[in-house]
Amino acid sequence: MQNKIIEEIIKEKLVVIVRGVESDKLISVAEAIYKGGIRFMEITYSADGSISDEETAENIKKLNEHFKGKMHIGAGTVLREKQVELTYNAGGEFIISPDTYEAVIKKTKELGMISMPGALTPSEIQSAVRYGADFVKLFPVTNLGAGYVKAVKAPLSHVKLLAVGGINLDNIDEYLEAGVCGFGLGTNIIDKNMVKNNDFDGITALAAKYVEAVK
Repeated sequence: MQNKIIEEIIKEKLVVIVRGVESDKLISVAEAIYKGGIRFMEITYSADGSISDEETAENIKKLNEHFKGKMHIGAGTVLREKQVELTYNAGGEFIISPDTYEAVIKKTKELGMISMPGALTPSEIQSAVRYGADFVKLFPVTNLGAGYVKAVKAPLSHVKLLAVGGINLDNIDEYLEAGVCGFGLGTNIIDKNMVKNNDFDGITALAAKYVEAVK
């Protein structure tokens, strides 16, 4: 099952980051990106505690029950092992973090989920792989540019990199050419004003543009 999900991530190339969307709009937002062709979405935990971990896990569970396997749901901003366990119990399939934390990566793999920790330097990237990461989230990627990705990929060609942070329709091609196998996208698809105004068709259209861009 894990290998199948890894293959699907490489094929689809896009994981949409959902942060700060009210619980009562979550299904509508998820349906909107699904209609646009997105098949992977992450629901982020709240690092500042403004939303409880239990509520986030409940949202993951709610989405899983709604989509019944049609959409792959995972968690983002995972900083603690407890959050990994909550995600697993909610039916989550993957764990994404902003950092390279050995305990989180190992707990993720122990529970049979896909691990995508964040890293930036070659040492951090390779540490993540040693701990068991399936993908490494290169974050924040656009602060350094596609040239950095290409330079890192030269000695670390075995690592499956996801580019996250500042990716848009104008630069997505150069990062694909630099060697990343996928992207994490947030407000470029989950537009805050569109969410506020219930413009779910607009969100679908944005999602479709990015799906087309990575074909």
